[in-house]
Amino acid sequence: MAPPNDNVVITDVPVLATTEKSSDDFTKEEAVLDDLGPAPDGSAESYEDPKAARRLLTKCDIRLIPILGCLYLVSFLDRSNIANARLFGLEKSLHMPSTGFNTCLWIFYLPFVIVEIPSNLFMSLNKIKPNQWLAGAMLILGVVSMCQGFTRSYGGLLACRFIMGTMEAGLPPGAALLIGQYYKRSEFNIRFSYFICFALLGSAFSGLLAYAIEHMDGIRGYESWRWIFILEGLFTITFGFAAWFIIPAFPQDATFLDEAERAMLLARLRGDRGRERIDFNGISWLRLLTDWKIWSFTLVYFCADMGAASISSFTPTILAQLGWTASRAQVMSIPIWMVGIFVTLSTSYASGKLSLRWPFVLIGAIFALIGWCIQYTQVQPPAVRYFALYIIAFGSFMQFPILIGWLNSNLRGRPQQAIASAVQLGMGNCANFVASNVFITKQAPRYPTGFATGVGFATLAIVSILLVLWALVWHNRQFDRENQNKSENVEDQDNFRYVL
Repeated sequence: MAPPNDNVVITDVPVLATTEKSSDDFTKEEAVLDDLGPAPDGSAESYEDPKAARRLLTKCDIRLIPILGCLYLVSFLDRSNIANARLFGLEKSLHMPSTGFNTCLWIFYLPFVIVEIPSNLFMSLNKIKPNQWLAGAMLILGVVSMCQGFTRSYGGLLACRFIMGTMEAGLPPGAALLIGQYYKRSEFNIRFSYFICFALLGSAFSGLLAYAIEHMDGIRGYESWRWIFILEGLFTITFGFAAWFIIPAFPQDATFLDEAERAMLLARLRGDRGRERIDFNGISWLRLLTDWKIWSFTLVYFCADMGAASISSFTPTILAQLGWTASRAQVMSIPIWMVGIFVTLSTSYASGKLSLRWPFVLIGAIFALIGWCIQYTQVQPPAVRYFALYIIAFGSFMQFPILIGWLNSNLRGRPQQAIASAVQLGMGNCANFVASNVFITKQAPRYPTGFATGVGFATLAIVSILLVLWALVWHNRQFDRENQNKSENVEDQDNFRYVL
């Protein structure tokens, strides 16, 4: 590979700032590397003190994961609470058409396709601090979410949903980008799974809140469904204010770390990832946007999200049509999300420990397919279909953090990772368009179109995973054959051994 041209900035560490390091910064980092000393086996590689690294990771965990996770929790409340409001008379109160609920769902996700890539590009340029970008969007999201509770028309609800989607679109890829700057590739999966599990907890919490808020019907003249939007919007505003002061900057500018900790963090990331591009100058956009890895992993994510979107938007409705009251349906949806949290965390932890991604993603897709097949064939009694919702949930949810980490691990360079996370989450979330339109009200309670679509996408996921695995293995064999007598070049942005 030819050396990079003068317009491409190469840095020793994966940092998103576009400014170059000063000589003092390099001196501090090199001093830390010297302090680490030689490896125990006497090799030239620097030795990392496990206790110091553990303290550093704990400090990063405490500062990053809880606040970003809480933002995702409350944003997921705002995203999915419309399914709970539906059971309490939303459609009748606003005189919505028969397809109105479906439209309210898909219009929320329309901005995801438009906004996520520009949002991540802007954030990666570091023109505005991450706390201002992410927290500011959440504050606006909370205000607009509350406005849903005050609207008196179907058109007003649609407008609110569109604006909410625009504000939330930047959070998942932005959080993935920020979290990815602080951890090694092997450490990313479990951290991002924590982030996703906050969203699952939000969905479970949404059912519990809706059950409690039902008893507020008539207070100050507002129906119970309005109180769902108003109160949960207030939660988002509260956490948005907190996030403004808590979310840290990118590692190079992280003020919650002292100089030695910051240099150690940057050094250990350099050892894991090598030298990476941080500048967009000289980037081949056509080559980047046509990278087969980005689009193939996005396709698998899309298939998995079909299950998650369906569970999020239609579980309360499906449970109510299995014969339970609206209140009981709200409560019975909670264990589904709790099981999803347990499976997501356990599989992400196991994947990190084993340094393997594909078996867990494949197993998740197979379980999702089994759950969809049970729903499509309408296996009786209803308890079996209720159990099938669990199978779809944990088969789908367990794939998300692993898929995101898997793609991230097989790309080098900040522009590539910024674009990849935005495409994967933005285009992958387009599954919500499908889920929003295939569960046709007139087909209740069997929903043959919806469940058949789920079967189709789960099958597509399994085939896609096997093809992606074959392509990665083939590449690694070619790479090993061509590099038998030389070590991997950690500065090579394009040709390196892929992670399985």
